[in-house]
Amino acid sequence: MQNSAQWGAMDLCAAQHALFDRLPDVVYFSKDTQGRYTHANQTLLRRLGLRDLDALRGRTAEQLFPAPLGQHYLQQDLQVIRSGVALHDLLERHLFPGGQSGWCLTVKLPVREGGKVRGMVGISRDLKGPATHDPVYQRLSSSLAWARQHCTDPIGVAELARHARLSVAQLERHVLALLQLTPSRWLLSLRLEAAVGQLDTAASIAQLAADSGFADHSAFARAFRRHLGVSPRAYRQMRRAMA
Repeated sequence: MQNSAQWGAMDLCAAQHALFDRLPDVVYFSKDTQGRYTHANQTLLRRLGLRDLDALRGRTAEQLFPAPLGQHYLQQDLQVIRSGVALHDLLERHLFPGGQSGWCLTVKLPVREGGKVRGMVGISRDLKGPATHDPVYQRLSSSLAWARQHCTDPIGVAELARHARLSVAQLERHVLALLQLTPSRWLLSLRLEAAVGQLDTAASIAQLAADSGFADHSAFARAFRRHLGVSPRAYRQMRRAMA
């Protein structure tokens, strides 16, 4: 017979799951010590094309996401579980089996019980464009448009601040509030987005790096792997296989 405290905990857990199901721009998941899903919200199920939780539970990211991206997600999960160290606000571009993709900020936390890691929980929050009615956006809109136009040029935060007629500190504060990213991370996402848009061409990886505004091929490859999970070459092959 379960006591009232146990029933209260169950009710709280169910309520938390129900809340995450109402967030269309947030992916929520929990996993066991082997990186296998134990729960997820409806947003993740829809993006994976799964009918219900029974089709998800007991499977790993490697089994659900396109290769080799799924292996990267599983390795990331196991790193958190084995080290007990959380990942906070990791800028990632997610690609789902149906072809849906987009930038998000990911948080993964180890779950401990009795001093031992028993699994992990995480969320990935979609990054969207700024609210155009925001007075700060109206103040910065021309400078943000200028940055998008020139993101593949060797511009940095200082140049963007001068264009906006703000100090670097003011720019940092306003852009973070508008875009949920610092100006430097936002510029990086624009450059990586430009590179992704050219992956279907015949351009070499070195040419893609140069055309996307990166100082050299190595810097491009490191940034691409960190934020998209795999190398530019592997991502190109994966997209072709999904086409």
